[in-house]
Amino acid sequence: MNIYMTVGTYDFLKSIEKKYPSETMITMTGGNGALLLHETNGKTVFQEPRIYEVFESAGNIQNGSMVILSNYPVTDEGRPLFEHYFKKKAQSIENEQGFIAIRALRPKDSNTYAILTVWENEMSFHSWQNTLSISTQEGEAAGENGIDTLPHIFDSEPYISQYSIPK
Repeated sequence: MNIYMTVGTYDFLKSIEKKYPSETMITMTGGNGALLLHETNGKTVFQEPRIYEVFESAGNIQNGSMVILSNYPVTDEGRPLFEHYFKKKAQSIENEQGFIAIRALRPKDSNTYAILTVWENEMSFHSWQNTLSISTQEGEAAGENGIDTLPHIFDSEPYISQYSIPK
Protein backbone atom coordinates (compact mmCIF):
# COMPACT_ATOMS: atom_id res chain seq x y z
CA MET A 1 0.00 0.00 0.00
CA ASN A 2 1.24 3.48 -0.86
CA ILE A 3 0.26 6.91 0.35
CA TYR A 4 0.70 9.93 -1.87
CA MET A 5 0.48 13.47 -0.49
CA THR A 6 0.16 16.83 -2.16
CA VAL A 7 -0.50 20.35 -0.86
CA GLY A 8 -2.50 23.31 -2.11
CA THR A 9 -5.61 25.28 -1.34
CA TYR A 10 -8.45 23.43 0.35
CA ASP A 11 -10.97 24.13 -2.43
CA PHE A 12 -8.63 22.93 -5.19
CA LEU A 13 -7.63 19.75 -3.34
CA LYS A 14 -11.25 19.01 -2.40
CA SER A 15 -12.20 19.29 -6.08
CA ILE A 16 -9.58 16.62 -6.91
CA GLU A 17 -10.96 14.37 -4.16
CA LYS A 18 -14.52 14.77 -5.50
CA LYS A 19 -13.35 14.08 -9.07
CA TYR A 20 -12.19 10.57 -8.04
CA PRO A 21 -14.92 9.19 -5.74
CA SER A 22 -13.79 5.58 -6.20
CA GLU A 23 -10.31 6.39 -4.83
CA THR A 24 -9.42 6.55 -1.13
CA MET A 25 -8.60 10.25 -0.80
CA ILE A 26 -9.01 12.62 2.09
CA THR A 27 -8.50 16.38 2.23
CA MET A 28 -7.39 18.01 5.47
CA THR A 29 -6.64 21.55 6.58
CA GLY A 30 -3.81 22.86 8.72
CA GLY A 31 -1.95 25.99 9.69
CA ASN A 32 0.11 25.92 6.49
CA GLY A 33 -2.74 25.23 4.07
CA ALA A 34 -4.35 22.00 2.97
CA LEU A 35 -3.08 18.47 2.35
CA LEU A 36 -4.62 15.80 0.14
CA LEU A 37 -3.77 12.21 0.98
CA HIS A 38 -4.30 9.37 -1.53
CA GLU A 39 -4.08 5.81 -0.15
CA THR A 40 -3.86 3.15 -2.87
CA ASN A 41 -2.15 0.04 -4.18
CA GLY A 42 -2.11 1.62 -7.65
CA LYS A 43 -0.86 4.86 -9.15
CA THR A 44 -1.86 8.32 -8.05
CA VAL A 45 -3.51 11.09 -10.03
CA PHE A 46 -1.24 13.72 -8.42
CA GLN A 47 1.32 15.47 -10.63
CA GLU A 48 4.17 15.80 -8.09
CA PRO A 49 3.33 13.96 -4.87
CA ARG A 50 5.38 13.00 -1.88
CA ILE A 51 5.45 9.20 -2.09
CA TYR A 52 5.41 6.81 0.87
CA GLU A 53 5.08 3.09 1.38
CA VAL A 54 2.95 2.07 4.37
CA PHE A 55 5.01 -0.23 6.62
CA GLU A 56 2.58 -0.31 9.55
CA SER A 57 -1.13 0.46 9.60
CA ALA A 58 -4.18 0.28 11.87
CA GLY A 59 -7.66 1.79 11.74
CA ASN A 60 -9.43 3.86 9.10
CA ILE A 61 -8.88 7.55 8.46
CA GLN A 62 -12.22 9.32 8.82
CA ASN A 63 -13.89 12.69 8.49
CA GLY A 64 -14.34 14.89 11.54
CA SER A 65 -11.03 13.91 13.11
CA MET A 66 -7.66 15.46 13.94
CA VAL A 67 -4.42 14.36 12.26
CA ILE A 68 -0.88 14.61 13.58
CA LEU A 69 1.79 14.17 10.93
CA SER A 70 5.17 13.59 12.58
CA ASN A 71 8.12 13.87 10.20
CA TYR A 72 11.47 12.20 10.97
CA PRO A 73 14.54 12.81 8.75
CA VAL A 74 16.40 9.48 9.23
CA THR A 75 19.91 8.51 8.12
CA ASP A 76 20.31 5.53 5.78
CA GLU A 77 21.98 3.57 8.58
CA GLY A 78 19.16 4.41 11.00
CA ARG A 79 16.27 3.24 8.81
CA PRO A 80 16.04 -0.39 10.09
CA LEU A 81 16.24 0.73 13.72
CA PHE A 82 13.64 3.46 13.19
CA GLU A 83 11.19 1.08 11.47
CA HIS A 84 11.62 -1.58 14.15
CA TYR A 85 10.94 1.00 16.86
CA PHE A 86 7.78 2.32 15.19
CA LYS A 87 6.36 -1.10 14.38
CA LYS A 88 6.35 -1.78 18.13
CA LYS A 89 5.02 1.69 18.99
CA ALA A 90 2.22 1.51 16.40
CA GLN A 91 0.82 -1.60 18.06
CA SER A 92 0.91 -0.01 21.52
CA ILE A 93 -1.08 3.09 20.49
CA GLU A 94 -4.11 1.20 19.13
CA ASN A 95 -5.86 0.91 22.51
CA GLU A 96 -5.49 4.56 23.48
CA GLN A 97 -8.72 6.44 24.16
CA GLY A 98 -9.62 8.66 21.21
CA PHE A 99 -7.25 6.89 18.81
CA ILE A 100 -8.68 6.27 15.33
CA ALA A 101 -5.85 5.31 12.96
CA ILE A 102 -2.12 5.22 12.32
CA ARG A 103 0.01 4.98 9.19
CA ALA A 104 3.76 4.53 9.52
CA LEU A 105 5.19 5.71 6.20
CA ARG A 106 8.53 4.87 4.57
CA PRO A 107 9.67 7.57 2.11
CA LYS A 108 10.21 6.52 -1.51
CA ASP A 109 12.20 9.56 -2.65
CA SER A 110 13.59 11.27 0.45
CA ASN A 111 14.95 10.46 3.89
CA THR A 112 11.97 11.79 5.86
CA TYR A 113 9.67 9.16 7.36
CA ALA A 114 6.14 10.24 8.28
CA ILE A 115 4.04 8.87 11.12
CA LEU A 116 0.41 9.85 10.63
CA THR A 117 -1.88 9.42 13.63
CA VAL A 118 -5.60 10.19 13.57
CA TRP A 119 -7.50 11.16 16.73
CA GLU A 120 -11.12 11.90 17.65
CA ASN A 121 -10.05 15.37 18.76
CA GLU A 122 -7.10 17.42 19.98
CA MET A 123 -7.82 16.57 23.61
CA SER A 124 -7.42 12.83 22.89
CA PHE A 125 -4.03 13.46 21.30
CA HIS A 126 -2.80 15.61 24.20
CA SER A 127 -4.05 13.06 26.71
CA TRP A 128 -2.03 10.35 24.93
CA GLN A 129 1.00 12.68 24.77
CA ASN A 130 0.81 13.24 28.54
CA THR A 131 0.52 9.49 29.16
CA LEU A 132 3.48 8.92 26.83
CA SER A 133 5.53 11.53 28.66
CA ILE A 134 4.89 9.86 32.03
CA SER A 135 5.65 6.36 30.69
CA THR A 136 8.81 7.68 28.98
CA GLN A 137 10.00 9.14 32.28
CA GLU A 138 9.26 5.85 34.04
CA GLY A 139 10.99 3.93 31.24
CA GLU A 140 14.09 6.11 31.49
CA ALA A 141 14.21 5.42 35.21
CA ALA A 142 14.00 1.71 34.41
CA GLY A 143 16.72 1.99 31.73
CA GLU A 144 14.40 1.76 28.69
CA ASN A 145 14.99 3.91 25.62
CA GLY A 146 12.61 6.09 23.62
CA ILE A 147 12.96 7.28 20.02
CA ASP A 148 14.88 10.35 21.16
CA THR A 149 17.60 8.17 22.67
CA LEU A 150 18.24 6.02 19.59
CA PRO A 151 21.88 6.48 18.56
CA HIS A 152 22.43 9.03 15.78
CA ILE A 153 19.60 8.03 13.47
CA PHE A 154 18.32 11.52 12.61
CA ASP A 155 19.71 13.80 9.88
CA SER A 156 17.95 16.79 11.45
CA GLU A 157 15.27 17.61 14.01
CA PRO A 158 11.90 15.86 13.65
CA TYR A 159 8.92 18.18 13.12
CA ILE A 160 5.16 17.90 13.50
CA SER A 161 2.22 19.25 11.49
CA GLN A 162 -1.37 19.25 12.73
CA TYR A 163 -4.41 18.96 10.47
CA SER A 164 -8.14 18.57 10.82
CA ILE A 165 -10.41 16.60 8.52
CA PRO A 166 -13.75 18.41 8.11
CA LYS A 167 -16.95 16.38 8.40
